[in-house]
Amino acid sequence: MKRVLYIFLALLFTPYVLASEMPLNMTKGVTDISGQVYNLHMIILYICCAIGVVVFGVMIYSMINHRKSKGAVAANFHESTKVEIAWTITPFIILIIMAIPATKTLIAMEDSSDADITIKITGSQWKWHYSYFDQDIEFYSLLSTPRAQIEGTEEKGENYLLEVDKPLVLPINKKVRFLMTSEDVIHSWWVPAFAVKKDANPGFINEAWTRIDIPGTYRGQCAELCGKDHGFMPIVVEALSQADFDIWVAEQKNQASTAAAEAEASLSKSLSMNELMAQGEQVYMSRCAACHQPNGMGLPGVFPPMKGSPITTGPLTDHLEMVINGKAGTAMQAFGKQLTAQEIAAVITYERNAWDNNTGDTVQAADVSQHGQ
Repeated sequence: MKRVLYIFLALLFTPYVLASEMPLNMTKGVTDISGQVYNLHMIILYICCAIGVVVFGVMIYSMINHRKSKGAVAANFHESTKVEIAWTITPFIILIIMAIPATKTLIAMEDSSDADITIKITGSQWKWHYSYFDQDIEFYSLLSTPRAQIEGTEEKGENYLLEVDKPLVLPINKKVRFLMTSEDVIHSWWVPAFAVKKDANPGFINEAWTRIDIPGTYRGQCAELCGKDHGFMPIVVEALSQADFDIWVAEQKNQASTAAAEAEASLSKSLSMNELMAQGEQVYMSRCAACHQPNGMGLPGVFPPMKGSPITTGPLTDHLEMVINGKAGTAMQAFGKQLTAQEIAAVITYERNAWDNNTGDTVQAADVSQHGQ
C-alpha cells in the first residue's frame, strides 16, 4: 500500500517542464498575456494538487494506521477551537495567495489602453466582419472549407472547418485593440494562442487586446452557440512583421481601388444567362447554402426554401429588396455591402432560375445599382 502511495505522490510532483508538455495541458500561446494565463493556470493547478495530496494523504494515512484491525480506538471529542480556527484561516490564506496573481493577470487582460491599432470585429451568422480604424480597410471573413468536405464526399483537409477566405492580418510587436459587437445573436471571438476570448453582443461593444510576439498563422472559432452553423464560423489570424504588414496594407488599398473600378465597369456590362447562372451558383454556395441549403429546400420552420418561394418566383423588385437590404427580425442579412452589384445580380438570377423556378429573369449589375439608389 505504501508503494502505491509513493508512486501516486511521484506522479503528482512530476517536474514543471514535463507537465507543460502533457498533451492535455493548457497551451502557452504566443503573447505575453497568454504566458501569464498559462503561468497562473500552473500555479493554481499545483496549489490544488498540493491541497489534494495533503487531504488525501491524511485520509489514506488515517485509514491505514488507525483501522480497527490494528486495535485503533476512536477518540471521543466534539469541539476544538484550535481546529476550527485552523481550518478557517488556512483556506482564507490559500485563497489570498491564489487571488493576488489572478487579479494581476485579469487587470492586465482588460487594459486595452495605448493601442497601436484598433480593429472593430462584428459577428454575424456565420461570418466575421473586420474594420481597421485609420486604415480604411474592411472585409468579411468566411469559412472556406469546400462543401464537398463538409458533406463527406471528399477527404477532409488538414484545417477542416478552421480555414477562411480572408484572414485577419496583424503586425507583431504591436498592441492591437479589438472592439467587438454583433449584428444578430451573441457570438464569441476566441483565439487560444492569444488568450483572447470575448463575447460579441448585439447592441454592445466589448474590448480586448493582444500583442503577438511570433509571426505565424493562428486559428480559433466562435465559442458561443450562435445557431445551427455555429461550428462553421472559424477565425484565422496571420501575424506578420511590420514591413510585411505595411506591404499587405498597401495591397489591400490597391485591391480596393481596383475592385471599385471593376464595380463601376460592371454597371455597363450585360452578361448572358449562362454566365450569370455560373457566377450565381458560386455566390449562392458560399453565402446562401448554409441556411437555404444547396438544393434550395431550406430548413422547415427555420429557413424558408428558395424553390417555389414567393420571393424567388414573385416580383423582381421584392427579390432585390430582400437580398440588398435583408429582413429585420430574421436571420436574413443585408448583402448590399457584403457583395458587389455583379455578385448580387448573379445570385438573384441563379435563385430565380434554379430548382425548376425557371422564371427566365436575368438581372444585371445596373439593375442592382439602380434599385439601391
